[in-house]
Amino acid sequence: MIKRCTGWGALCVLVGLLLGLAMATDSPDAPLLGQAAHGVQPAAVDTADDGWPVPAVSPQLTAAEQINVRVYERANPCVVNISTRSVLVDNFFMLQREAGGSGSGAVFDKQGHILTNYHVVEGARDIEVTLASNQTFPATLIGKDKEHDIAVLRIEAPASDLQPIDLGTSGNLRVGQRVYILGTPFGWEGTLSTGIISSLNRDLPSRVQGRLMQSLIQTDAAMNPGNSGGPLLNTQSQMIGMCVAIATKTGQNAGIGFAIPIDRIKRIVPELIQHGRVVRASIGITQVMETEAGLVIVSLTPDGPAAQAGLRGFQRIVQRRQRGPVIYETETIDRSSADRLLGVDGEAMRSGVRFRDKIWEYKPGDTIRVTIVRDGQKIDIPVTLTAD
Repeated sequence: MIKRCTGWGALCVLVGLLLGLAMATDSPDAPLLGQAAHGVQPAAVDTADDGWPVPAVSPQLTAAEQINVRVYERANPCVVNISTRSVLVDNFFMLQREAGGSGSGAVFDKQGHILTNYHVVEGARDIEVTLASNQTFPATLIGKDKEHDIAVLRIEAPASDLQPIDLGTSGNLRVGQRVYILGTPFGWEGTLSTGIISSLNRDLPSRVQGRLMQSLIQTDAAMNPGNSGGPLLNTQSQMIGMCVAIATKTGQNAGIGFAIPIDRIKRIVPELIQHGRVVRASIGITQVMETEAGLVIVSLTPDGPAAQAGLRGFQRIVQRRQRGPVIYETETIDRSSADRLLGVDGEAMRSGVRFRDKIWEYKPGDTIRVTIVRDGQKIDIPVTLTAD
């Protein structure tokens, strides 16, 4: 079964499958047993490129332990705790009550931008970000992409207090590669867990109905409520993914967690910072009907790209009849004049979802070649896309 959990005591909604999909968020209403120990801070022996100290590691540790310590000491100052407050409405009793939640995040740049999951801050009235130094700042949601579950916050913190996390790449990941998760599970700040990449290219249901979060990273590193939005790290302390969900029957770690690849995040975040959302290309076809012989165009955006290019959908025909002083109107739909769409730039289109995804692969201003059948003739029509 799939569960999405938004708090320590939140209700989980059953939506299908054998395993549960639980969003790794937590609630500050849960009793905190204490602050997670941050370990002994060894003396710094040199500095990284950004000027932050790189701590020394005891030679008494094994090689594997030294790597673990270095990953933690280098990445922990970059990881933040996110606390939210929202108002829930009981529609039956028409009462309101405050609710809280928490998650993790990572410092993106010196301008105060913070990376996290959208579901961590969705519906929040107030958002606070606590740095590893225990300084807390109010945060503003400046960009979100619900489909990919990515959000960008901003805090007004001095640049000297911000240490941006190092961004790696997810394009060369291998199953079996050692990885780390760093965040705030169950309110325990600065908690590190380790494991391996268990699989790649996993698809899970998105928060947008009918959509999928595609090509996620699967890991067995412990991921629990509160880890959402935190980084998945490699042995070089680089962020290679963002924790997003766990498969579970209990709401807690069962050894199957999922992370959004960092290469996708790096493409989306600049748009969220600049526009507040992902700017996608639009062709101006609002509805298609799937058939075995292609996609029949049902409706178009008036004066949109497809309409301007001459593509045709169903035609609305209004007939008026007068009986004495009364005028009657009847409406019929002529489907025979609609174009049947076969492909885009040589790729066959057999489903509405794939057609939408294909258009989103382009940028506004791109011109594509749409292959249609009209009056029994196959025609290629150029269409210049606009911003959605």
